[in-house]
Amino acid sequence: MSRNVAASVLRRALLYVPSSSPKFLEKSRGLKVDSIAYDLEDSVTLENKQMARKNIVDFLKGERPKDVGEIAVRINSVSSGLALQDLTEVLKSQHLDTLVIPKVNSPSDLHFINDILRHTLPWRHPSTSSATSNPVKILALIESARSIVNLTSICQASPYLHGLIFAAEDFSLDLNITRTPSLDEFSYARSHIATCARAFNLPSTIDLVCTSYRGNEGKARLEEESLQGKGLGFNGKQCIHPSQVDIVQKAFAPAEGEIEWSVRVVIADKKAEKKGKGAWTLDNKMIDAPVSGKAREVLKKAELCGFDVEAMMEKWKDQEPE
Repeated sequence: MSRNVAASVLRRALLYVPSSSPKFLEKSRGLKVDSIAYDLEDSVTLENKQMARKNIVDFLKGERPKDVGEIAVRINSVSSGLALQDLTEVLKSQHLDTLVIPKVNSPSDLHFINDILRHTLPWRHPSTSSATSNPVKILALIESARSIVNLTSICQASPYLHGLIFAAEDFSLDLNITRTPSLDEFSYARSHIATCARAFNLPSTIDLVCTSYRGNEGKARLEEESLQGKGLGFNGKQCIHPSQVDIVQKAFAPAEGEIEWSVRVVIADKKAEKKGKGAWTLDNKMIDAPVSGKAREVLKKAELCGFDVEAMMEKWKDQEPE
């Protein structure tokens, strides 16, 4: 998968909605969010699994939510013995874009999913050339020490794999550690996830859930966590309540100042290239190929996020390299 493909995917917020609740399912139709993961796993008790499967299948027979970028379903883990039943039902839906696979501890978990997808939906394999095929995508939840140790192999285990999600609470349980406000205890795991995803050109790295969302303090905490994750290389965050979505999506979008700077760099870089300059300056800062490359990625992301990049390019069309 190329860097261009990675840059064209937008999963700033991934919101979980319990499939056991018809009320929440219907409410999700009116949401504006990059990705919704309808949940069959943690939010659904064992006795309600079959009901939840029926709910989500019936829900996805209806009109696709117009302001939801991606429709995903989080199935139960392969190790639970429930994944096959989940897949048998949810793969019937034409609106399904993505599967969220929990507790991916080794490549074998994804191999199981690969085999089912290849036999059930061969026309939705990533190698299918049709522009309308909409290949099924997989997001893998990384939840344990074993997941972290096997991450390089996991990243190469499926042609459907489109991203990694860090599940901090299960990871804490596995390592018998306590989550703290600093999140320092997750530094290695988070950095490893972001680095491996980039190394194997997986478009999405989705960070841990923030359990705070009420009141000014909760919102400030959510924004702080989001920006911290962005700084580590994540490009999205899991959400557990609709009120978190706007804060998260704003945090993981380029800031206006960053967009303006990138516009100036890109315009001036074209002029510098014509003059044979490989490195030059702008506002007394050195600009070279990595900096201009980053600026172009920022502008691609900005366009996906709805910014009027074209108007800003017009504003700065006379920018010259210094």
